[in-house]
Amino acid sequence: MTTHKTKGEKAAKTAVANAPGDHKGALKALGGSQSDDWNTVLAMQATDGLWLKNLGDDERRRRLAATVAALNGIAPTDELEGMMAAQLIASHNAAMECYRRAMIGEQTFEGRRENLNQANKLSRTWATLLDALNKHRGKGQQKVTVEHVHVHAGGQAVVGNIERPGGGGVNGSEEQPLAK
Repeated sequence: MTTHKTKGEKAAKTAVANAPGDHKGALKALGGSQSDDWNTVLAMQATDGLWLKNLGDDERRRRLAATVAALNGIAPTDELEGMMAAQLIASHNAAMECYRRAMIGEQTFEGRRENLNQANKLSRTWATLLDALNKHRGKGQQKVTVEHVHVHAGGQAVVGNIERPGGGGVNGSEEQPLAK
């Protein structure tokens, strides 16, 4: 970002969106972008969400590497998936920290309850993020409800559950008569 001033004016800030060398995509597996600047920032945000206090250097390195491996494993394909991946990791780590704190032996009842409540909220947030990621990727479950069916002269319709090959579903013809 650069700043330009003229007399009597406030500093104007300009961000360079297409910096040369930024679009190599070498780190795309981490943040889903062709911009390695974006991917680096996202990986840093994910690692900044870790609780690293009172850890030795080896354990600190292990947790940082595990966070980057988790981003790689989620394999975001675009920037939105990268953001969701980072939030998935952050909410998981925060929930696990709340669960850990709730199990401290000297914990008061109120402290344990509050930590479990926060862990519950974070776990639900994680599940919501996972559903959003799956929906974005086209993997969300779809439910279709048909309310009205009109079968005209010469037409045919099947009403009931349809059994797929190899499935264990109930044959719809046993439950409902065929439409006329």
